[in-house]
Amino acid sequence: MTVSAQAQPAAAGPGTRRSPLAQLTRVEFRLFLRERVGPVWGVGFPILLLVIFGSIPSFKDGLADSGGLTLLDSYIPILVVMSLGLLGFVSLPLTLVNYRERGILRRLETTPAGRVRVLGAQLIVNFGMAVVTLAVLLIVARLAYDVPFPRQFGAWIITTLFAAAVILAMGLFVASIGSTARAAAAIGNVLFYPMMFFAGLWLPIPAMPETLQHIAHAFPLGAAWESFQQAALGHWPPVLALGAMAAWTVAFAVIAGRFFRWE
Repeated sequence: MTVSAQAQPAAAGPGTRRSPLAQLTRVEFRLFLRERVGPVWGVGFPILLLVIFGSIPSFKDGLADSGGLTLLDSYIPILVVMSLGLLGFVSLPLTLVNYRERGILRRLETTPAGRVRVLGAQLIVNFGMAVVTLAVLLIVARLAYDVPFPRQFGAWIITTLFAAAVILAMGLFVASIGSTARAAAAIGNVLFYPMMFFAGLWLPIPAMPETLQHIAHAFPLGAAWESFQQAALGHWPPVLALGAMAAWTVAFAVIAGRFFRWE
């Protein structure tokens, strides 16, 4: 990923009331779109998978003991979790590590924005893109493949907040221990693929052996999948699943805060 010094917010003109954080967020959003890593992988790739899965006839078959869901219905939460994971494990840490390598974080300290606000701006941009992607996935699935919207929409929103929090915290953790962009990418991949396995990407969690199911429910993305699935069925997320995501969020945020380096 190539990041230029344009990440520094421009000085506010006369009459401008936009806060430094708002200015920086606006700039970061434009750079996010320009770099294409986040939009292509975090937004475009899950939607592409939805189109591919939706074109497979067997994915429209009903599943036993699933509350009337088809295989495609059950994969929507997995694609949602994947989208969040790609933004958290790829887009966020690579951007921050590149900023550190290029001295942008250090230079931001001399601007009105301050270097701490770049973290806030990055979190806002990635969270906003996650929300947009989730909405697009639900709308495309509904209009193109007749996948019903979540029956308990409030639970879906709560799960989105918990899932985004834990994945963004993990992204900050990757950025904190990755000394270079290449190292951060390697660490992100090492975390992402096992996490997606326990989210049911290759083997649905209900089809796993009982021991693996317990492990999956304790992992952040497995707990997120379980919560999204329950919301799709019209139930509130299990307290243990939300608790697992909250615990992982705190743990990774504390570690990231301890080891994050600005230069």
